[in-house]
Amino acid sequence: VVSVSFAQESNKVGFNKAKSHWTILGGFGITHPGWGDTETRIEDVDLILQYGRFLSGEKGRSWYKTRHELLIEIPVYIVYKPESAVMTGINFLSCWNFTASEEIIPYIFTGGGFMYTSLDEPGLGTDYNGNYQAGVGTHYFIKENTTIDFNYRYHHISNADTAEPNEPLNSTKTFVGLSFFLD
Repeated sequence: VVSVSFAQESNKVGFNKAKSHWTILGGFGITHPGWGDTETRIEDVDLILQYGRFLSGEKGRSWYKTRHELLIEIPVYIVYKPESAVMTGINFLSCWNFTASEEIIPYIFTGGGFMYTSLDEPGLGTDYNGNYQAGVGTHYFIKENTTIDFNYRYHHISNADTAEPNEPLNSTKTFVGLSFFLD
């Protein structure tokens, strides 16, 4: 008796096998006058294209299993209050994903980058500024390689005292998006 079986090869990537991902995020932001030296209330609609590259496999065990990654973002913030303007730039963020669950992956991130703004805000002192940010989020798997993402972040823009004046824009931003994981 001869038996032949063919192993079915899986092309599932999933989170733990992925080497990278592309994410598109949409959301909104608002500055908070009185938070630090922020004096101006600004509201914007935001769009971010994000590329994530995993720097490690899964580390740790139990509830503190993690994967570390580098995120590169191209944000476009469309300011609608107090005037119409655009802010855009590039961000480099470090992200820690907590991988104990296969369905819901919470994460924390921090980093910064450069911003150009056409906003007529004298307090910024220049059109070219830096930013730093930190936040939390979660990937929720809807397919093997696709997640719905939610994240919330603190976002700071200022010219780092390279021009006068230097009134920072301290804001919070909320995002929803989709991630596509690749091997």
